[in-house]
Amino acid sequence: MSGQGKNGKSKIAAKHSTAVKGSTRSSRAGLQFPVGRIHRLMKKANLAKRIGSIASVYLTAVLEYLAAEILELAGNAARDNRKLRIAPRHVQLAVRNDEELNKMLSNVIISQGGVLPHIAPELLHKSSRIKKLGASLEI
Repeated sequence: MSGQGKNGKSKIAAKHSTAVKGSTRSSRAGLQFPVGRIHRLMKKANLAKRIGSIASVYLTAVLEYLAAEILELAGNAARDNRKLRIAPRHVQLAVRNDEELNKMLSNVIISQGGVLPHIAPELLHKSSRIKKLGASLEI
């Protein structure tokens, strides 16, 4: 009976069964987003005849990363505007000021997001144009 634990199982099987049996795929992967739900939705969407178990973990990790990135930038925009809550305007500012997110979400319209503040230099007075040029040359 060498190599077996108290309950008759091998030590390796006992170690894996306790660690894996009661945990979700999200917790095993170290994610907050639901891996099982993403897997079910991928199967339901008929993306392929068969969906591997790793594919749903990978997609969930990508979605969680994108959400965290957008929320971090939107939180920074909200803090810059001295607000405690993230509004759609802050999400819009975060996405449009980030080059990669702007490219990825170029065809997306964020409801209640507004537009980025921008005044064409041709519309400014000559004195303010000279000041802006002087400020940009100093930098």
